[in-house]
Amino acid sequence: MQRWLKVLFFLLLVRPLIVFVIGLNVFQRERVPRQGPHVLVANHNSHLDTLVLMSLFSWRDLHRVRPVAAADYFLANRWRAWFSTHVLDIIPIRRDGSGDRRDLMADCRAALAAGDIVILFPEGSRGEPEAMQPLKKGIFHLLKESPEIPLTPVMLRGLGRALPKGEALLVPRNCDVAIGEAMHVGDDSAACMASLKAAFDTLAEQCRGSVWLDEWQ
Repeated sequence: MQRWLKVLFFLLLVRPLIVFVIGLNVFQRERVPRQGPHVLVANHNSHLDTLVLMSLFSWRDLHRVRPVAAADYFLANRWRAWFSTHVLDIIPIRRDGSGDRRDLMADCRAALAAGDIVILFPEGSRGEPEAMQPLKKGIFHLLKESPEIPLTPVMLRGLGRALPKGEALLVPRNCDVAIGEAMHVGDDSAACMASLKAAFDTLAEQCRGSVWLDEWQ
């Protein structure tokens, strides 16, 4: 039942919203992973980010796609918690940094062990529209003991202006998604984060808009 709730939500509500209201240019769609375990990492400016990333997948693959989301927001009340867990099928994570790091990532590791595709935002939280925050090392700590699991970087442009942080009104505008090549974390955290930052830089160049690119620097 949960699987079909997820599929129907994306087919009947999310896809029409993206096609007819937002408009989406997708670069290198063929790089979207078709099976797990796999990690998709993206920049984060809007609540639309998760929906757009999940909409890239076929309805046949959606049941395997698990977005990581902040427990303090998405589990804040029972209605939001029900929707987040039964429709979006999130992996809730605490943002306050409390607890052991392994415990923090335990549910993500379990999802990967089950063959799922995990969506993770390495900035940690939503930033200002079209400006990227420093990347955190959570992705390295998640995969360092399973270096064979690939990760794919994705750059989102325009969603931070279509639905900025703190706003409830959706502003129609054309948005871009650029999907990078799959990579692996290796065994050095500094090298891993430098490679991921370089991948995001390359993807930013593929997205349209010189003003946005200036803000990325």
